[in-house]
Amino acid sequence: MILTKENAKQLDIDDKLKGFREEFYIKPNSIYLDGNSLGLLSKRAERTLLEAVNNWKNHGIDGWTKGKHPWFFLSERLGDMMAPLVGAEVDEVIVTGSTTVNLHQLVATFYKPKGKRTKILADELTFPSDIYALHSQLRIYGFDPDTHLIRVKSRDGRFLEEEDIIEVMSDEIALIILPTVLYRSGQILDMKRLTTEAHKKGILIGFDGCHSIGAIPHSFSEWDVDFAYWCNYKHLNGGPGSVGGLYVNKKHFGTAPGLAGWFGSKKEKQFDMEHSLTQAESAGAYQIGTPHVLSLAPLLGSLEIFAEAGIENIREKSLKINQFLMDLLKQELADMGFSIGNPHDDVRRGGHVSLEHKEAARICKALKDNGIIPDFRAANIIRLAPVALYSSYCEVWETVQVLKKIMIEKQYEKFANEREVIA
Repeated sequence: MILTKENAKQLDIDDKLKGFREEFYIKPNSIYLDGNSLGLLSKRAERTLLEAVNNWKNHGIDGWTKGKHPWFFLSERLGDMMAPLVGAEVDEVIVTGSTTVNLHQLVATFYKPKGKRTKILADELTFPSDIYALHSQLRIYGFDPDTHLIRVKSRDGRFLEEEDIIEVMSDEIALIILPTVLYRSGQILDMKRLTTEAHKKGILIGFDGCHSIGAIPHSFSEWDVDFAYWCNYKHLNGGPGSVGGLYVNKKHFGTAPGLAGWFGSKKEKQFDMEHSLTQAESAGAYQIGTPHVLSLAPLLGSLEIFAEAGIENIREKSLKINQFLMDLLKQELADMGFSIGNPHDDVRRGGHVSLEHKEAARICKALKDNGIIPDFRAANIIRLAPVALYSSYCEVWETVQVLKKIMIEKQYEKFANEREVIA
């Protein structure tokens, strides 16, 4: 079947999520395909941010307990709203910190080297910040990261095989940290299987959900995952610098936080000002400091949208619109040096298309010059992320036509084939 613009128009007519596009600020004459790096601002997120500012303006210090969104309970309230997106009970999720701060907290809490079980298992394709944090934690214990951080090898530089991960789950491994979705290729790891196998061998396991939360459904509690952490500025549209999130399985409640701070207190005890911590009996125990209220507030509006749209519906459209994109790429760009570097199987495919080309950096610049916003990942990846809540099939059609024109006219040749400071 030859795909046409008429197909795109009909898919947009049939799209049951199309009404949510009007919720977002979309720049005129621009196609935004970078929602896997930073989601767009929604009108509801703007509204709840301004409500928080007005709360400060009208209540001053009393904003902690008064107003529409009292600050003292804001992280817990957002945890309640976010729990369905990660498949957890409400007290297992808290919105706090940042991705890397939360990773430090969780490793400091759950990494307990003992005897020969002293190593941490990760992978060679994970986001660098995670590796930096794991190196740091190992050094605190006096271990050499070169010998104590085991990184599972990729067979092809794109994907990880669960069998390879399971094979290195030895009795020397104390903790496992893996991504839910690989940030370059978009591969989804089989979290349920990996958790089951880790627990068979007595190993705790946690996941970095930065590239999956808000794009795919999760069942952390059902899978018995020990802990997870993520950012909220990508698919969840929480805004630049948005506060992150973490999940702790309720079976671990009571475990002392490795990095203790006063916002990990039981709420009714927090202002007793005692020098002994009475920690919260929930994921709230793993908060450290005062919540960043103005960076939390946009999530109130954003998560309203997710509750209305439904994560299953979001996933259904995400798979469909990305498949449409891949089919168009194959149809329109044959013999132009492109290859698709993400999984094709729906079960293994996350929320973006990973398009590979030796001129990727300069092609990205040419796309931006034409009003299309992708992102680049070294050495040769153009990430394209149609987002279910605000991207249209006609935009996908137009993107591929522009990309075809860029290649035919060699528009990319006027740019250097190197990334900008921010890729």
